[in-house]
Amino acid sequence: MNSEFQGKTAVVTGASRGIGAASAIALARAGVSRLILHYNSFRQGAEAVLSEVRSAGADGETFGADLGVQSGIDSLVKVLEAAGDIDILVNNAGSLVQRAALLEYTPELFDTVMSLNVKSAYFAARAVVPGMLGRGRGHIVNLSSIAARNGGGPGATIYSAAKAAVSTMTKGLAKELAPHGIRVNAVSPGSVDNDFHKRFSTREVLDRVVAMTPAGRLATNEDIAGVIVFLCSSAAGFIHGQTIEVNGGMLMV
Repeated sequence: MNSEFQGKTAVVTGASRGIGAASAIALARAGVSRLILHYNSFRQGAEAVLSEVRSAGADGETFGADLGVQSGIDSLVKVLEAAGDIDILVNNAGSLVQRAALLEYTPELFDTVMSLNVKSAYFAARAVVPGMLGRGRGHIVNLSSIAARNGGGPGATIYSAAKAAVSTMTKGLAKELAPHGIRVNAVSPGSVDNDFHKRFSTREVLDRVVAMTPAGRLATNEDIAGVIVFLCSSAAGFIHGQTIEVNGGMLMV
């Protein structure tokens, strides 16, 4: 347990599984005292994560909201504004939603992907920053993707664009908030062995990724969570506006 996290409150969106779940548990084990866990529809998963968080010695609560629509973003903002002092925000919620080529892509799908991956993160930050400004400190970590650097796989163009927007938004917010003691950074995973790729990739595709990755394996959720905890720690105290690539060397290929 790291004493610098004791007494801190953290919010993790998309915390019912995958990177979000691992990050919430890692933050609790690091000493964060209170976790607010957002989920979309997988309430059972969020409750299981909450149990792990409590086993690690932290308190916590869950709430559901569909961040792909404005009403869900509004619900998120209300929860965050009512939560009191929030020290750490992990904007993890995001998804490709579905693979679709240019001629198949609808305006509705475009708006859903952008709302879920970009708009929700921006307005979550807007909700927690007033309290951070008042205390002169805070940490925001956004989730980008290697797709922001390489355009993603088939049918993932808008998801890739959304994650590129997250990386750019991270830099802009960091410039704005760094003078006030608030650090904003992002983590950009490569291919992670989790539910996301079970839904949107095939084993054959993932095997090819492993073969091309210098580290010789896919990332785990815990690989990404560890970097998120680091970015929220004093060890990263002079890191602002960075998107940390965590992909086993895949970007070198």
